[in-house]
Amino acid sequence: MPVQPSDNNTGANGMRRRRFLGAGAVTLGTAGAAAAGQVLAGSASASVRGATAAAGAGTSVSGTVFKLGIASGDPLPTAIVLWTRVVPPQLGSSGILAPTVAVSWELASDSGFTTVVKSGTATATSSLGYSVHVDVTGLTPATDYWYRFKALSRTSITGRTRTAPAAGDTPKNLRIALASCQNWQHGYFTAYRDMLDQQPDLVLFVGDYIYESSAYSYRVRRHEGVGQPVTLAQYRARHEQYNTDPDLQAMRAAAPFVVVFDDHEVEQDWAGDVANDPVAWPAAKFRARRAAAFQAFYEHMPIRAAQKPSGPDVLMYRSLDFGPLARLHVLDTRQYRDDQATTAAGARQAGRVIMGDTQRNWLVNSMRTSGARWNLVASQVMMAETDFLAGVGKQWSYDAWDGYQKERATLLAEFQGVRNPVVLSGDRHRTIVSDLKLDYADAKSAVVGAEFVGTSISSSGDEDLVAFAAEWAPKLADNPHWKIIDARRGYLLLDITEDRIDARLRAISTVLTKDGTTTTAATFRVDSGVPGVYRVDVPTEPSASTSASAQESAGPADTATPADSATPAQSAEPTESATDPATAPASPSLTQSPSDAAADVSATDVSTTP
Repeated sequence: MPVQPSDNNTGANGMRRRRFLGAGAVTLGTAGAAAAGQVLAGSASASVRGATAAAGAGTSVSGTVFKLGIASGDPLPTAIVLWTRVVPPQLGSSGILAPTVAVSWELASDSGFTTVVKSGTATATSSLGYSVHVDVTGLTPATDYWYRFKALSRTSITGRTRTAPAAGDTPKNLRIALASCQNWQHGYFTAYRDMLDQQPDLVLFVGDYIYESSAYSYRVRRHEGVGQPVTLAQYRARHEQYNTDPDLQAMRAAAPFVVVFDDHEVEQDWAGDVANDPVAWPAAKFRARRAAAFQAFYEHMPIRAAQKPSGPDVLMYRSLDFGPLARLHVLDTRQYRDDQATTAAGARQAGRVIMGDTQRNWLVNSMRTSGARWNLVASQVMMAETDFLAGVGKQWSYDAWDGYQKERATLLAEFQGVRNPVVLSGDRHRTIVSDLKLDYADAKSAVVGAEFVGTSISSSGDEDLVAFAAEWAPKLADNPHWKIIDARRGYLLLDITEDRIDARLRAISTVLTKDGTTTTAATFRVDSGVPGVYRVDVPTEPSASTSASAQESAGPADTATPADSATPAQSAEPTESATDPATAPASPSLTQSPSDAAADVSATDVSTTP
């Protein structure tokens, strides 16, 4: 399988990653293709509301053999990937089982398995951690199926999945749950409990499925191990721990997932062959670590063999079709990017890339030729501008698209010739909904699309809303393209029809305990044929609704520069802090006058370590 090479792993003009920059800036959190750059044959779709029988227990459910659960993913009209992993009791261990284990599987048209339509036996090998990826073909489009696995005299729970509609069959509605950033130590994954009730057709997870950080005893839950994972066994152990979460397991068994990594599946802020600390991790050593991380990721995700890594390289970007309604493009904004800039001039420099020429050309061509009503783009990091500096001048996060402004401008110019482009992102630990503009330096620049940045499942924990409001209210005027920035945990639920996209922010009251409650905190709409997004649950003009939330963490960053230049925030998301997050009570939002181009402000605590 051809894999796209990195366009420039060392950074333009030899730029090296900044590690500790000047103090004062806020840090914000947050392809089965047959060959590189090709659209998936048949394209993929998760469907209209189908049968809704919940995943349930099979017979003789094992407490160990299938303790990581089961999952399905990347649905096609006539195919679906089924996943499980057979594991021994010890985290990360592979020496207890035989070198190969036979795992049988069944796919049925009913939850009681009275009509088994497909079945077979897969061989789980020690070399792939006894993971099983079954690409079941010959299925009926837009159809619900139930599945289960058997191995070592044990039977897994029962899962439910669904194939995509046929190419010419337009679903009346496509429901996508957008999720990202689930830090085990920061809180419980109870947002999935509500997501399960909402019955999404597809869960789109855009990065930070695990966190590579060391264990901290003060957190809600504690990471296994004594340090960061760097070996295959250690990455396996971290994935195993995360996949034991009961709410995550239940959601993975109930609907197909489309997944992609961001940085924490390897290490924070990695860029191509450049590690976060390139002195401690020179390129060759880091590539070995990346190979271990990529393999562990593959072993635990319901993705096709086309996404199986070859050492430190993997083809992860791909597209999935949902009939004529939507094409979803899943990007890889880590593997081919230049090292992060260190100055505003570097962020603006021509030739610096976050996607790379091959991936960008693939994306543009796919959007131009999709024929779909909606062109969705899954980006791990935020595309719209974030100006962290209130008043004159600008301050950017160089890890996000703000650090690669020429490539962003090139892509946004292409959006003008694309039907209904909508970007779906994560990383920020914030809900940020905004217009995508052709030129963020020009207040009158044309709107060319919309972006939904989803908040985290648990990362950053419960935050201080008062501190958040104090931090972000003064900066709203510097980000007039925003419609909301909100600090609460949860996810975005998008209902996509031919005429519009309705998106709901499902915010959870707390992730520090298991009894958090989830409500719709805000609702947004994108109308077909009209670039941009507006809020529909407040009595203001569409362009005047903006909500703001602060970042969990303020970390080291560049020193401010004069007007018309910019200073970077160190990272697009907060790292783990050595102190507990503040949880001071506060009203979830503050409202400013629409004439001030302001909005709701939901608050957050600001404290991180690099």
